[in-house]
Amino acid sequence: MTAASEQRLPPRPLKWVVIFVSMAGNTLGKHLRLTTFGESHGNSIGGIIDGLPAGVEIDTEAVAFELSRRKPGQSKLTTARRESDEVEWLSGLWEGKTTGSPLAFRIANKDARPKDYGNMQDVYRPGHADRTYQEKYGIRDPRGGGRSSARETANWVVAGAIAGHLLPSELKCIAYVDQVGTIYAPALSTPDTTEIEAHPVRCPHAETAQEMEALIKATMEKGDSVGGAIRCVVTAAPAGLGEPVFGKLPARLGAAMFSLNAVKGVEFGSGFQAGSMFGSAHNDTYDAGGLPVSNHAGGSLGGLSTGAPIEFRVAFKPTSTIGQKQQTIDRSGQVVQLEAKGRHDPCVVPRAVPIVEALTLFTLADLYLISKTDRL
Repeated sequence: MTAASEQRLPPRPLKWVVIFVSMAGNTLGKHLRLTTFGESHGNSIGGIIDGLPAGVEIDTEAVAFELSRRKPGQSKLTTARRESDEVEWLSGLWEGKTTGSPLAFRIANKDARPKDYGNMQDVYRPGHADRTYQEKYGIRDPRGGGRSSARETANWVVAGAIAGHLLPSELKCIAYVDQVGTIYAPALSTPDTTEIEAHPVRCPHAETAQEMEALIKATMEKGDSVGGAIRCVVTAAPAGLGEPVFGKLPARLGAAMFSLNAVKGVEFGSGFQAGSMFGSAHNDTYDAGGLPVSNHAGGSLGGLSTGAPIEFRVAFKPTSTIGQKQQTIDRSGQVVQLEAKGRHDPCVVPRAVPIVEALTLFTLADLYLISKTDRL
């Protein structure tokens, strides 16, 4: 066919392609996998844990205890929503032991109040995922943010408590609040869980906990919110956890932490302070037993755990939904004033402590199973 004849061909009709966008990314882990479902004010939330070995005895009371640490309404410093957060085990357990099949569970939403969000159905809350969800999917669940709500994290606490059964008994994972606003707690290498749970802020330093509580209460009275940070310390973790290139231990833990609502920063060991240090000060020298004398590396080198404590901090922004009037836009693009309603934590970090621990345990259990499989 000549160029001239090609020019005489009629133009091809346009083809309209409809692209349906689904919400991917609902699974955490590689060997051990958690897939979750549910919305904040829907019927229920839940998940499926796949990859669990058969014959593992599960302490369901321990799982319930961890959920009680995360559930709403546990103190005057948290949201007033009341949820019992009782787990209904659907499959994968027989006589208290895992069967090797997927472990499925469900948690009912018993205190959902979708009517609280009637004035936010067509308005985008500043700092929240309302607009990004609408832009990506063309539809969103306005009831408490739907899937973007931290209600989803109850599933993660269940999974973390289950994953803890797979790790060596000597391994301990302890997180605590070490910052609220501009108030900082002293760093503790061996925090005590009793002292952490003694105060609703979950800061083990009693005097600092009182200051943090006062700040959170003052913030609540103003209809505002405040950010904070959580420090996590893992002791007796086996050396060699992680993969040295794209599966580094800090990368896997960091990815899990950044999945948590409101997280804006994660630092391991000396973190950003390392940028102001010299190598002679930052390098962790070894003792006669082969363990680092200091722990600026935060428990990993080359992406692998060293056997020293795994230490990291997680920074959380202030809760987005606040009671003060803020300028925003509605779905038509009009500028409006929003005074949000509903029940929200004025500071998320006290309830986020067990979530940080759960994500850490789940990630470590996944890497632990991978290391065992690689040796077969």
